[in-house]
Amino acid sequence: MSRIVRTRRGRALAPAQAIVLGFGLTLVIGTALLLLPLSTAPGSRTTVVDALFTATSAVSVTGLVVVDTGSHWSGFGLAVILLLIQLGGLGIMVVATLVGIALARRLSMRARMATVVETKTAVAPNVRRIVGGIFVTSISIEAVVALILFIRILTGYGYGVGEAAWFSVFHAVSAFNNAGFALQADSMMGFASDGWLLLPMCAAIIIGGIGFPVLRELRREIRHPLHWSMNTRIVLAATAALLALGTIAVTVMEWSNPATLGSADPGTRILGGFFHAVQTRTAGFNSVDIGAMHDETWLVTDILMFIGGGPAGTAGGIKVTTFAVLFFILWTELRGGTAVNIFGKRLARGVHRQAISVVLLAIAAIVVVTLAILAMTDLDLDQVLFEVVSAFGTVGLSTGITSDLPEPARVLIVMLMFMGRLGPLTLGTALALKERRAAYELPKERPAIG
Repeated sequence: MSRIVRTRRGRALAPAQAIVLGFGLTLVIGTALLLLPLSTAPGSRTTVVDALFTATSAVSVTGLVVVDTGSHWSGFGLAVILLLIQLGGLGIMVVATLVGIALARRLSMRARMATVVETKTAVAPNVRRIVGGIFVTSISIEAVVALILFIRILTGYGYGVGEAAWFSVFHAVSAFNNAGFALQADSMMGFASDGWLLLPMCAAIIIGGIGFPVLRELRREIRHPLHWSMNTRIVLAATAALLALGTIAVTVMEWSNPATLGSADPGTRILGGFFHAVQTRTAGFNSVDIGAMHDETWLVTDILMFIGGGPAGTAGGIKVTTFAVLFFILWTELRGGTAVNIFGKRLARGVHRQAISVVLLAIAAIVVVTLAILAMTDLDLDQVLFEVVSAFGTVGLSTGITSDLPEPARVLIVMLMFMGRLGPLTLGTALALKERRAAYELPKERPAIG
């Protein structure tokens, strides 16, 4: 891996540096394209910060916006945003897979074979086949969802063929890549009761969010669950559990809220609760007014956004695998166990440190940015925290304060979106590659805990 990217002097870039550099260059180019007069609709004006914010939101597949996507940008500008979404979502999957392959090559033969057994990934696979599989899978899912949306929009809403096609393609790509960009100012609120439209989008979001390694393994071992790796089992189990718990929590808490679900029929309320739970997987569409939700619903949403989706996919957050690892560590401690066992396998101790490091750094970033924005504005803590967690988790849900933030606060959100998209991946890679064996050990001593 150290020979994949080299600087001008011939010094190799580390995998994490190559990832940051690639996404950084994409961000710069995207910002420049959005600043072109051709990208802005007549009568609108784009500032550097607005272009940077939108480009970052698209590349990081977040979905937070400071201008109305459908009316502010021209057709060319929307095409640029769609391309950035595709590159951000598809690129992170490709990079994550390639880094995993290269990481195995950096390890000893024994460690490489362990990687093969644990991840069901070949040590020296055909890279073109891997990248090609990711590309074909992504495009195929997007095409199927776009076709379903096209038929529904064309037959149910009186759209013209061209308008229906553009609507379908844009929202299918945005959904699969967990981006949350919508052509309507109110996102999907105009389709809140239409399950034929919302459920295919939910399916795309969930599939994109569980990650390509899981999709690849399911395609090969769908009939043999006992052969699934620990990663696949954790992702599927945690995803199902969080979706179920999120749906129940949101539906119950908003059931009688007339500003959100309370004014709809029971079926639409359940659909709305499920749709919102899916969006917290880092998608960011909304079929109800987020700003009108109860404070307790915001808190539940914060937790789900912080956790995010599966690794090496289009979702953000700390990842469900990290959350599951911490849960099983806690469960083992409460039971007085000595080893953390998950689905019949013992968890490597190095993973404990990585999971704790990712979570602590994520919390630190969220706290720092939240405090900074609170100092800059007169906004309430719950609104600012919601916005910050949404940015870190690359979700895109907002209580409606994004466009009201001052430019320094927007820049902080930009930095957080970029960090949220790349942080967990680059940190995990760095921790794995920098592991060193000490030549000696210091005497042990236990501080008082609790």
